[in-house]
Amino acid sequence: MNLVYSDSQGNVFDHPDFLALGRNAEMITEILDDELIPLPEGSTLVSLPFTRPVGIDATTGEMKLVEGDYHAVGALLPQGFTRLLLPGYVKSDKTKALPLFGYTAVVWKEDGFYVAARLTDNPYFWNPIHCDPDELEVEVKRLTAKYPENRLYAHLSNCALGYECLTASNTFLQRWEGAVPVSYSCNAGCFGCISEQPDESGFVAPQTRMNFKPKVEEITEIMLEHLRTPESIISFGQGCEGEPSTQAVIIIDAIKRVREQTKMGYININTNAGLTDHIRGIVDAGLDLMRVSTISALDDHYNAYYKPRAYTLKNVEKSLRYATDKGVITSINYLVFPGVTDREEEIEAMIEFVRRTGLKLIQLRNLNIDPESYLSIIPKAQGELLGMKQMIEIFEQELPDVVIGSYSHTPKFYTSDRALTTVL
Repeated sequence: MNLVYSDSQGNVFDHPDFLALGRNAEMITEILDDELIPLPEGSTLVSLPFTRPVGIDATTGEMKLVEGDYHAVGALLPQGFTRLLLPGYVKSDKTKALPLFGYTAVVWKEDGFYVAARLTDNPYFWNPIHCDPDELEVEVKRLTAKYPENRLYAHLSNCALGYECLTASNTFLQRWEGAVPVSYSCNAGCFGCISEQPDESGFVAPQTRMNFKPKVEEITEIMLEHLRTPESIISFGQGCEGEPSTQAVIIIDAIKRVREQTKMGYININTNAGLTDHIRGIVDAGLDLMRVSTISALDDHYNAYYKPRAYTLKNVEKSLRYATDKGVITSINYLVFPGVTDREEEIEAMIEFVRRTGLKLIQLRNLNIDPESYLSIIPKAQGELLGMKQMIEIFEQELPDVVIGSYSHTPKFYTSDRALTTVL
């Protein structure tokens, strides 16, 4: 398997004499054949700025840098695929941070590009190829014209057309999981926030956070437009907003108004679940699904990344337990990172957390972050690194009633045969 790298113009090459390497946190490691799958449809190859590619000289067996002005290459995977290794590289400028993406090790074999990843959910619904840009533009124009005073539709039009957000696009295409952002504020200061970063962070947020408080009427218009089929999902809590439960009053009002008019589809919230009293009110109003973002079930790691304001991981657990007990289908949006999530102590803590909260689904999401910056703020490993592949296998063995996936599903999914396997 050949090393893949790029020049300063973005041209991608495979090295005829260097074997590819990957990274598990700070450790550069070989890539095994059973860790590789063909580059998935919908993936993007990207050059990693401020890096040098590292490989193994096939002749001498030595680890070497590629000479010249070249950069490491990584793959950005679509939803449904979980990375097992980072690309093999060293920083050429350690003061610079990589853009906030989830870089995956990529190699060249005799018949094409391969990545160190595993299929963990059905990729069809989140493959960008199934979002026709011409159809999307037509639907954006139709709905923004139908609701000219609705600021949420105007905001989401930029998310769909400008940022190419698939959840926002679904809102206009009126299918699958659609977005209804509600909050401009947050009760956490996430180190890797994709919508708001302090000037001193060194990161550039790839999205702009919404800057207004929507009216209940604006929210209900979007919800009623989207909830037209039995399998439709409308979701509070998007990458372009803060924590949705900070706007619990308007969410509760909107849910009640919508459910007075239709029982169709499912209402979901993507949340950090730190505001337990707010979450209880939202659940009681008629919530169907809840996905809670977390990076760890260990307090020191969780706090280092999320920087929670006036809540703790124990509040998150209470929120999940309450929702589960009330019949809400609960899951976690588990931000995973090779060399961290697969630590022995992280795996043990997460298994116990899942058991205590009664989750039905672990959504594995590749953490979008500069690796060096992330590793500098979190606790050092205490136990053995088991590897991402083995971590997933342990979850499957220890949590047989919990589905391993990548995104939210409707209740029908959990009662079908598809829920018995992780590869759909």
